[in-house]
Amino acid sequence: MARLPSAERRRQLTEAAIRAMARDGVPRTTTRSIAAEAGVSLSVFHYCFDSKQELIESVITTITGHYVTVVKEALRPRATLEETVRAGFQAYWEHVRAHPDEHMLTYELTQYALRQPGFEHLARRQYELYAETYIELIGRLRQTMGLRLRVPAPVLARYLAAMTDGLTLNYLVLGDDDAWSGILDTVTAHIAGLVREP
Repeated sequence: MARLPSAERRRQLTEAAIRAMARDGVPRTTTRSIAAEAGVSLSVFHYCFDSKQELIESVITTITGHYVTVVKEALRPRATLEETVRAGFQAYWEHVRAHPDEHMLTYELTQYALRQPGFEHLARRQYELYAETYIELIGRLRQTMGLRLRVPAPVLARYLAAMTDGLTLNYLVLGDDDAWSGILDTVTAHIAGLVREP
């Protein structure tokens, strides 16, 4: 086993935890199974993470980072506001369709954290992270496109997080790829209506 810097080893273990939790569920995933998934000894795991709580926080942050990166890359100014917003939602949606188990894991992590005494703050942190991410994306669009909002950015950010959350869960339960083009068009038009172009 090659020696890796601690930060790189934590990333490796976090990604292994995501795979194991998506496959086996959060309650059934053990530190031993994560170490085996990563191909490292249990002592390496305990060197990198002091607790399961610390691991779960790393998993939540990393999963969010996966799809935020995809959306940020897609969210560059286009000819119209609608095209720009649609591109961001489309990139997110393609990530949901390509990685449904990872997105399902986010809901399981929320429920797990809410039900585990002492872990409740991780569920709160998960949703704060979603809102912070939307605030950042809104700020990028305001800067690059000179947009003015019809509602305060924090309100819009929490609204977008709640809407995306609901739509994602709806897709995970019902599937129906054919319906999503129309749904994304509706969402795009609605969100564009909450913003004024210069």
